[in-house]
Amino acid sequence: QVRLVESGGGLVQAGGSLRLSCAASGSIFRINAMGWYRQAPGKERALVAVITSGGVTNYADSVKGRFTISRDSAKNTVYLQMISLKPEDTAVYYCHAEGLALITASFDSWGQGTQVTVSS
Repeated sequence: QVRLVESGGGLVQAGGSLRLSCAASGSIFRINAMGWYRQAPGKERALVAVITSGGVTNYADSVKGRFTISRDSAKNTVYLQMISLKPEDTAVYYCHAEGLALITASFDSWGQGTQVTVSS
């Protein structure tokens, strides 16, 4: 079982910054990719950013140039630095990780979500 714990959400004014963190723990053999998704009220969950074990990143067009994803492989932790936040960035942000586990051979896990609210 692989558990993801997010932190760093909150309320910020438009133009402000936040940094989200997500730490993975459990029977991890290898993490192939970690990423962030978000879900706004009435909308489907959507990819924000992802980073692979090789450091390759991918971003949603709406956050390019404003959000930066990074990871600390030694700590099994992924970060999302968000700057120039806009009201439309308001959503619950979910951490996701997939890879190989020691017991179940593979895992595909989600965090519990952290609320990000950007006021205008």
